[in-house]
Amino acid sequence: MDKSTLEGQVAVVTGAGRGIGAAITEKLASLGATVVLCGRTEKPLQTTASRISANNGSAQARTCDVANLASVQELADWVSKTFGRVDILVNNAGVADSGPLHVMTPEAWEKVLNTNLRGVFYCIRAFAPMMIQSGGGHIVNISSLAGKNPLPNGAAYAASKWGLNGLSYSVAEELRTHNIRVSVVCPGSVDTELSPHTGKTPSKMLRSADVAHVVGMLVQQTPQSFVSEVLIRPTQKP
Repeated sequence: MDKSTLEGQVAVVTGAGRGIGAAITEKLASLGATVVLCGRTEKPLQTTASRISANNGSAQARTCDVANLASVQELADWVSKTFGRVDILVNNAGVADSGPLHVMTPEAWEKVLNTNLRGVFYCIRAFAPMMIQSGGGHIVNISSLAGKNPLPNGAAYAASKWGLNGLSYSVAEELRTHNIRVSVVCPGSVDTELSPHTGKTPSKMLRSADVAHVVGMLVQQTPQSFVSEVLIRPTQKP
């Protein structure tokens, strides 16, 4: 792909230190975007940013807890002050918890819902006004096929992703008049550190790069095109 495709654009990716988030940042940087990597832990962010810089990409690492409104607003203020714009927001940060819902602690429930759903609300609230001011942009929310299908022993995670899908479809209608496309990407089992995927064969699972490839396609749509949802499944059931 042509590295100048996203030249001059600024992308913010949450949960960017490793796994799917790191792959997305590297993809967007390879297309010419200046990427702001954010997450709760600085070291993996810096590692990914250094890798991008070594490949002649442009990346900035910033710590941010998407479940904390003040932290998200601080990030948005920094982006506005540093770049004066944001063109792409990828809401990728996510956590999971396994086990039957009836034994789940309220604290564990709050952690999953606050990160996976409330965090997306906070980020859209903070960054969408910047996109509106500059005349458009892309918001890509990384969901899951668990937001389409039952997930035994992962009810809180599924609930957060079903909620994220509903949020995405609805806010897409709110923002499309501002030339902002909101898309949701729902991968199946991806071989990452997020979940052990008990009983699945890692070699048959999706890779982080597969999700990043789809995000790259979404942010390169022609002006008249709007892909609102992408489902990604492994070729073979793992």
